[in-house]
Amino acid sequence: MQAVTLGPEGTYSHRAASAVADEVEFRESVTAIVEAVADEEYDRGVVPIENSIEGSVTETLDALSEREIAAVQEIVTPIRHALLAQRDEFSVVASHSQALAQCRSYLEAEYPDADLEAVASTARGVEHARENPDVAAIGHPDNASGDPDLSVVAEGIQDRNSNATRFFVIAPASEQSEAGGKSSLVVYPNANYPGLLLELLEPFAERDVNLTRVESRPSGERLGDYVFHVDFEAGLYEERARAAIADVEDIAENGWVRRLGSYDTEHVLY
Repeated sequence: MQAVTLGPEGTYSHRAASAVADEVEFRESVTAIVEAVADEEYDRGVVPIENSIEGSVTETLDALSEREIAAVQEIVTPIRHALLAQRDEFSVVASHSQALAQCRSYLEAEYPDADLEAVASTARGVEHARENPDVAAIGHPDNASGDPDLSVVAEGIQDRNSNATRFFVIAPASEQSEAGGKSSLVVYPNANYPGLLLELLEPFAERDVNLTRVESRPSGERLGDYVFHVDFEAGLYEERARAAIADVEDIAENGWVRRLGSYDTEHVLY
């Protein structure tokens, strides 16, 4: 099976994608990955959805609102950050914005004068460090393995050892499944009034369906107008889930409700 994920080679997304596909290709943005899968250029895509320290990946949420795809699996993997450089002294630390944020305390304590440069991926930061002795990168320590130009300056630099990231394995919309332990929805009510969010959540509480994540993102239509992303612990095949979603669809009758599908979770260690 062929999958597409964030590149270049060596990103944490690449590691997650390798758990589900024999052949992995790369794009520079989550939006490009979602579009490629929605257009059926690839069987699978792997995109980061949430980090235990920094929260949801907003680019992913927005991309999932724009295109019809299916979420067919959830992968959870621990994040083990290392500082990689050609030498111990450098003036810039380059990495993905999430990785920089996940190591904020370490960087402020150990390298307070270093400039932080956000790049497209952790692997892109490693490339910069490999090309420039004044640049250090944040990435998995294996990125320096067998590399004559890079060494591991420090390991385990993430602010919390519990650091982990959820990835969605996405597929063309035709492969959406109703079977699985978790499900995800994207809801656009196209409305704004007191008690709206409560109305959207009550159908799940009334049927004892546990919500594991509720997040709002601007719709882009007008100020104060939002799209809601909802994850819950039930399969779409379950009557309680069907009934709750039917109520949500009634509330969002002027907008839309998009089912991403049901899926199971796999924990992948590296």
